[in-house]
Amino acid sequence: MKTQPVALVTGASSGIGKEIAKKLLNDGLTVYVAARRVEKMNDLELLGATALKMDITQESDITEAINKIVQENDGVDVLVNNAGFGSYGAVEDTLIDDARYQFEVNLFGLAALTQKVLPYMREQSSGKIINISSMGGKMYTPLGAWYHATKHALEGWSDCLRLELDQFGIDVVIIEPGIINTEFGDVMTEPMMERSGDTAYANLAKAMEKSARDSYEKGNGSSPSVIADTVARAVRVKKPRTRYAVGSMAKPLLFLRWLLSDRLFDKAVMSQMK
Repeated sequence: MKTQPVALVTGASSGIGKEIAKKLLNDGLTVYVAARRVEKMNDLELLGATALKMDITQESDITEAINKIVQENDGVDVLVNNAGFGSYGAVEDTLIDDARYQFEVNLFGLAALTQKVLPYMREQSSGKIINISSMGGKMYTPLGAWYHATKHALEGWSDCLRLELDQFGIDVVIIEPGIINTEFGDVMTEPMMERSGDTAYANLAKAMEKSARDSYEKGNGSSPSVIADTVARAVRVKKPRTRYAVGSMAKPLLFLRWLLSDRLFDKAVMSQMK
């Protein structure tokens, strides 16, 4: 019989996911970490984690990972859905297949994994599902239509899931990071410039690239550890909040979005595109 909660953290090969895994290990949980790049999790294995190769878009990978955890530790007590990425580019310039893949990673894969852990959580009448969303789940930027669409969808999906699972004692928590010092800036801007850097949207793409690099490369972001600390706190407390907005600019920008009309917020966003 297991003596400590079992956590599964996806997207643990770098950035926020890796820091979350380290924090949960330090807090004494049994931690499984999942990512496509298994070799990038060797450091976590040295700390005591069990690394699993998982492409979140492949159901066979998800099933194999969950079966291993069930065999070794009965099931998952804490699921941290962190795997995701930002696909940027003008709507007109983005292939629909690329848009579909953005949803496969950021929403449908996450949902498929969540479905697999729920039977065990229901059986024990407890569990925590922590979904890493973004402040982008409640606001928007130019050239980010598909990324923001996935995060807006994740927010709504999580709210519905919370209502469904409350009767079973399972908590659903949404984390809304602000600007965090990770690979996100490069992952976001490089494909964006490939798609829209030489089209009718080139000027906007160049302005967006500059704005992103100013945010991510000039020390304006927060450490991924602030997200890890927040996740750990949500895991520890008996009744966590439904949402945590944390990291650089998260609370100010979400407050601004709440305060301003659509048109005024549009102007505020576009004032940064220079």
